[in-house]
Amino acid sequence: MLPADMISRNNLNMWSVLKKCIGMELSKIAMPVVFNEPLSFLQRISEYMEHTHLIHKACSLSDSIERMQVVAAFAVSAVASQWERTGKPFNPLLGETFELTREEDGYRLISEQVSHHPPVSAFHAESLKQEFEFHGTIYPKLKFWGKSVEAEPKGTMTLELLKHKEAYTWTNPMCCVHNIILGKLWIEQYGTVEILNHSTGDKCVLNFKPCGMFGKELHKVEGYIQDKSKKKHRVIYGKWTECMYSVDSKVYDSNKKAEKKAGDSINTCAEGDEADDMPDLQETVTVIPGSALLWKITPRPPHSEKMYNFTSFALTLNEMEPGMEGLLAPTDCRLRPDLKAMEDGDLDGAMTEKERLEDKQRAARKERSKEEEEWSTRWFQTKTNPYTGAEDWLYSGGYFERNFVDSPNIY
Repeated sequence: MLPADMISRNNLNMWSVLKKCIGMELSKIAMPVVFNEPLSFLQRISEYMEHTHLIHKACSLSDSIERMQVVAAFAVSAVASQWERTGKPFNPLLGETFELTREEDGYRLISEQVSHHPPVSAFHAESLKQEFEFHGTIYPKLKFWGKSVEAEPKGTMTLELLKHKEAYTWTNPMCCVHNIILGKLWIEQYGTVEILNHSTGDKCVLNFKPCGMFGKELHKVEGYIQDKSKKKHRVIYGKWTECMYSVDSKVYDSNKKAEKKAGDSINTCAEGDEADDMPDLQETVTVIPGSALLWKITPRPPHSEKMYNFTSFALTLNEMEPGMEGLLAPTDCRLRPDLKAMEDGDLDGAMTEKERLEDKQRAARKERSKEEEEWSTRWFQTKTNPYTGAEDWLYSGGYFERNFVDSPNIY
């Protein structure tokens, strides 16, 4: 449970805040704290790890196509917590960090805000038994289009299965929050996600479908796995809000031929005057005979709607075990006073602290500029990703040795 219920947004005139922002990149605009949820974007990234059991499963499989289908399920599960999460996470301050150790799930994670303009967040998770490493850099871009906000999570995810000497890379789908001004807020994710196994050449292409004219496609994900000779082996299908299945591609094709009677026309985020009502949910995924279940979402906790629609995993991210505060880096976002005030239901305190922290960050930047000092990241360095060949922020090690003497004073 959270210490206080979610702060109401009912009295907020969204249009008065957003009318000057149409077509603009929102990361450059100071948004009222009431738009937020009491988590930092660094904590939101850590939610990729909720279904780590899928990585452990992939590590245990001997067949590369079977590993790929489980990695694909993990890539979908990593964005499943977005459903109904219409609050904006706090923008991390430059140098902010978040650590998470889950011994029962066999991993630990560290993330750092490595750039402020443009905002860039880097994370690194590793198995406690040297089975895998999962890391990425995210350059989030938010744009307001009049009735919807579109989030583009630029940046590459890299998953290394160490025993198999394999590396997989992919990028996440686009996310759109509808009815920002009027009506009930709802979320869809869409776009093509291509997962490549750099060792075998196997590829999985996943299509996160836009909701379509009558909502039939809402939340649907469909794709296929092919080997390096482009032979299709499996089809992956389901909904990112529910579950994912895998079936032999020939079985899938014959099943589709049998049921294909009328095509659907696709209609993405059209911008009219009325609210874009969320299509009625088609609750279940139609399971094709012979399919294997790859992943099923964990149900939300009771009264989740009063707690920013957090998952059970998200509810734990601000928890402080006894003695933990003395171990954390002083830059850890659990220690952020504005975030803590919001979690406690103190909106005025959260607004005051957010303003203070932003002023402090601006003053520090001005001081560095005067002294001609460059900001130095602590735990990540820009290097070349060995698999994509692109520039990436990679973990330089040492965080868990807990030498925090030179940590910046950002709070």
